[in-house]
Amino acid sequence: MIEVTRLFDFPYYQMENAPLEAALVTKYNGKWIETNTKDYLNKANALSRALLKLGVKKDDKIAIISSSNRTEWNITDIGVLQTGAQTVPIYPTISPEDYEYILNHSESIYCFVSDDDVLEKINKIKSKTGLKDVFSFDTIKGCKNYSELFELGKDNSNQNELDTRKDEVKSIDLATIIYTSGTTGKPKGVMLSHWNIVSNVFAVSKRFPLKPNDKTLSFLPVCHIFERVFLYVCQYCSISIYFAESIDKIGDNLKEVKPNVITVVPRLIEKVYDKIMAKAEELTGIKRKLFFWAVDLGATFQPYKQNGWWYELKLAIARKLIFSKWQEAMGGNIVFMASGSAALQPRLGHLFGAANMPIMECYGLTETSPGVTVSDRRNRGWKIGSVGRVLDKCEVKIADDGEILCKGPNIMMGYYKDPEKTASVMTGDYFHTGDKGEIDTDGFLKITGRKKEMFKTSGGKYIVPTLLENDLKQSRFIEQIMIIGEGEKMPAALIQPNFEFVKEWIEHKKYPIGNSFEDIANSDVIQKRIQKEVNKCNQKFGKWEQIKVFKLTPEVWSIDGGHLTPTLKMKRDVIKNMYHNLIENIYRP
Repeated sequence: MIEVTRLFDFPYYQMENAPLEAALVTKYNGKWIETNTKDYLNKANALSRALLKLGVKKDDKIAIISSSNRTEWNITDIGVLQTGAQTVPIYPTISPEDYEYILNHSESIYCFVSDDDVLEKINKIKSKTGLKDVFSFDTIKGCKNYSELFELGKDNSNQNELDTRKDEVKSIDLATIIYTSGTTGKPKGVMLSHWNIVSNVFAVSKRFPLKPNDKTLSFLPVCHIFERVFLYVCQYCSISIYFAESIDKIGDNLKEVKPNVITVVPRLIEKVYDKIMAKAEELTGIKRKLFFWAVDLGATFQPYKQNGWWYELKLAIARKLIFSKWQEAMGGNIVFMASGSAALQPRLGHLFGAANMPIMECYGLTETSPGVTVSDRRNRGWKIGSVGRVLDKCEVKIADDGEILCKGPNIMMGYYKDPEKTASVMTGDYFHTGDKGEIDTDGFLKITGRKKEMFKTSGGKYIVPTLLENDLKQSRFIEQIMIIGEGEKMPAALIQPNFEFVKEWIEHKKYPIGNSFEDIANSDVIQKRIQKEVNKCNQKFGKWEQIKVFKLTPEVWSIDGGHLTPTLKMKRDVIKNMYHNLIENIYRP
């Protein structure tokens, strides 16, 4: 009987309990190719034997950089971990300079890359690192293909050595170093043990109503701990994992795969909602009236029939006539979506709950492996606007200043090569999350802001920017917003308009405004329309918190542009520097 205590035990547990024909499924040349549980393990073992022949030792570090989620990532992950070495997953979108820093800081000796684009970045800095070699998942001229390792590992004469290595790996041993993107400074290497992650998988799986042979479509970056843990949960629960081709093709892939569960980030749900609403604007007559009636109804949805029988009757009609189309667009079989990484707008929680595709919000950090709280639609464990209840064996307390502190088996081993930074975030066994929150009488955690992001104006008044930002991001006219004003006389805002929606709105209204981002940002018409959104938001806040001035930026805030981290969080200091002149114009015109 397989007892799961280390990450590489998961596929063996699946093999023993509920092996799958479609354990891992990736689309190649337009066709979904299934890898069954047995082949998954055979390939991982061949790769492990090959790595031993290449001289990989216990505690060596091996980097994995992939532009998309795919079968090869998981085989490589298990293949590396079985040797007693550790994986270093790296975001594909970061700069070559950050690649260089992470590869050197982690002392990685081999690197697996997905494609030409990643390889090109690696080749720019490879000579400045300690990399012995690079292997690619795609077939790339001039680069060793990772399938060559299967050939090298075909000879199983060193299987005994591999078995010994596996037996020597303990649950408390380091499994992976994940470099957090960080909004300032160099990335920090979060050290997570096998048990940090395994214990979190056990706790999370209890909250997810999954059953063997269910399907998921994986598209959030697997180098991020949120998606990675979810994939281990799927392996543990024998869920078939299909990997989306790309962000652009998610819509098509959802209809092809028809998943039962997916993980999402709020930004993705916002974009899905915006597309639905954009199509609705084209409706006329009774269809239009019915659609917006259903949306208005959905905006007041509450779980567990809290709104009474009359509401539920109307909801049943709305689901049949309108929301069923939303379900079809998501494949038709969604039981729930798990959301993490940022706060979900409650409005979307209500609407997608009404559409019978409930979004279960989760909370955690890379340093907490990541789950701290998880919502569960069963057992009244779902409250819209909260991030669920605390997981088993995890403990949360709220400090006097409102900061969320937590302890448990999921708390990281520390920051790699940085004991001082580690000590700065720990008080005894409690990890300081940097987030502020409150726990209600039913045990649900609500995130109220980020400790570091709260600031004082020159008048000594505290501002919590995320409260204003989250409210205004509900507007379809606003894609990104950052509240500023630390040490200044008043709060103000930098806003990136939702250029895609605004262009459609301009066309619909037939305004004589140019189509370029600059035309939109400089348009008096657009500024006046967004001022209406700001005025509406201001009514909900104290006079000292209200946004007195805002400026529209003529660029899309993006990862490549440096505005956002790979997990789509704003790099506040970077944005301030980028728009220094705009800010000066606000406060010192």
